[in-house]
Amino acid sequence: MGFKCGIVGLPNVGKSTLFNALTRTAAAQAANYPFCTIEPNTGEVAVPDPRLDRIAAVAKSKEIIPTRIAFVDIAGLVRGASKGEGLGNQFLANIREVDAIVHVLRCFEDDDITHVEGRIDPVADAETVETELMLADLDSLERRVTQIRKRAQGKDKEAMAVLPVMDQALALLQNGKPTRLLRKELAPEDLTVLDGLNLLTSHPVLYVCNVAEADAATGNEHTQAVEKMAAAQGAGTVVISAAIEAEVAQLPDEEEREFLASMGLEEPGLDKLIRAGYDLLHLITYFTAGPKETRAWTIEKGTKAPQAAGVIHSDFERGFIRAQTIAYDDYVALGGEVAAKEAGKARDEGKDYVVQDGDVMLFRFNT
Repeated sequence: MGFKCGIVGLPNVGKSTLFNALTRTAAAQAANYPFCTIEPNTGEVAVPDPRLDRIAAVAKSKEIIPTRIAFVDIAGLVRGASKGEGLGNQFLANIREVDAIVHVLRCFEDDDITHVEGRIDPVADAETVETELMLADLDSLERRVTQIRKRAQGKDKEAMAVLPVMDQALALLQNGKPTRLLRKELAPEDLTVLDGLNLLTSHPVLYVCNVAEADAATGNEHTQAVEKMAAAQGAGTVVISAAIEAEVAQLPDEEEREFLASMGLEEPGLDKLIRAGYDLLHLITYFTAGPKETRAWTIEKGTKAPQAAGVIHSDFERGFIRAQTIAYDDYVALGGEVAAKEAGKARDEGKDYVVQDGDVMLFRFNT
């Protein structure tokens, strides 16, 4: 099961520098001119989770395999992208393929790095990108709704299910609001309809404030403005210095810790970003553990045991019988599977069990 976060923003805000550090590679060209990223670069990164090492130590595993999330570095957007300006058409096509948007905003001053609109105003930058996405969605829906309405009048069941959601989305866009606001209101079946409309503004958003090194630990007036904007939208923010992360990515672990401490930071900003992206998509982790390996698996919140098993292999879901389940705290505190069984903390869960974050699981199934 793959989950992708698209890294977007105006040109020259630090997207590619951040992506390079994130994936610890120079796969994306970082340069001081617009559109240096033309084809979207994708990199998978491990989700930092200290529980993984603790479980592996208890299980005496030979190998540790973390869960992963993908980040896609998408070409910079400019005003007019919804009408094809710059690399607008390509940008819009690429962003439709991601599950969530990581919106990088320039929150630093630097006369040597030009701003595409000649000023530093991250809230205005966010509004520029959001406006282009809303205009593209509005155009898309207006072109489709007439035909859907005709079909609904003819009692076409599919059209009758789609039209109410489409009308609600249109109303929001016409009022200058993104369609992701519908996610708080719609029933599960209507959320499926919304996803099927493939709208750019229906993706959840995380704002990343890219600051100068001196502001990495504290933020600045720009990040405060972004946090206020995000709070009003119900969105999240992460303050990060792409320049620091680029340096950290090249250091051995011990030097990394010393360097971060000298900057007043407890952990790499990228760790915060990865976790925030994971949370943004409403993902949780369950674990499998044994002498061979301890492994983390990504699922959405609310996933039941058979579907969680299917993430490992489709045969596990088809032939699911039950799942031996031990809560993380019990597994670590008691010293593993055998002790947890003896203490009555290993439960046999059936098909209706909703997997919880941190569950250590062993699936029984028929092939």
